[in-house]
Amino acid sequence: MLKYNSLEYLPSSAELPDSDETPVDNELQISVPTLLLDILVNIWGNRKDWFFGINMGIYYAPKEPAIVPDAFLSLGVKYVFGESGRSSYVLWEENGILPTLVLEVVSQTYNSEYEDKKTDYAELGILYYLVYAPTRLRRKHKRLELYRLVNGEYILQPGDKFWLPEIGLGIGRENATYRNFTREWLFWYDENGDRYLTADEVKEQQLAQEKQKIAQKDEQIAQKDEQIAQKDEQIAQKDEQIAQKDEQIAQEKQQFQELLTKLQEMGIDPNTL
Repeated sequence: MLKYNSLEYLPSSAELPDSDETPVDNELQISVPTLLLDILVNIWGNRKDWFFGINMGIYYAPKEPAIVPDAFLSLGVKYVFGESGRSSYVLWEENGILPTLVLEVVSQTYNSEYEDKKTDYAELGILYYLVYAPTRLRRKHKRLELYRLVNGEYILQPGDKFWLPEIGLGIGRENATYRNFTREWLFWYDENGDRYLTADEVKEQQLAQEKQKIAQKDEQIAQKDEQIAQKDEQIAQKDEQIAQKDEQIAQEKQQFQELLTKLQEMGIDPNTL
């Protein structure tokens, strides 16, 4: 089993190579894990006890080369490690805490993701091993496979969306748009099977909610304006009724004055009537 001897001289991460100088040969090997990291930052923004590494070496023994998965997730470690962050993931600097999950994205050039790497991760003691083939499939393998370590052996888990109780998240694949690229991506899910949104989707949702609030506010203002207009119309109608009443009184006064004048011309004193 892969392990390190705590009695040996243990070099620091600054003394160890931070890259195996092997370039990725598929953009998805970076963008798929980056999406998972972006979502974790959104949903675990207040947590400081996790780390998600992308194309970063995991050192398990000082005299052995690092194992470099496409991505891995560790729990119970510092989110921020030093002023410059981690150059590598060095077990003896992480209190011996192994990643809980490692991810390999199958590239155009097959790189023994289903054989040698799986054996290495099992010997190291990684609980979950996730293999994603975004562009090509091999016989006897699904596009997304999750293996769980049981008694030192990886057991393939059924289904194509998986709940990881030790992590408190599910993981699966789904078509969506990320960075203006529409295709199938890997996503985190909650315990109800609902997909967590990307940062762009969160912003779009917030923008839509703001637009809805503005529309509701505009509708309320329009309704208020309509109520004010109706009130103004009622006042105008009342003013018109008062004006008509005033005019009627004026006409009656004029008629009375004309009658009084006629009576006076006829020599009749209205007071004696």
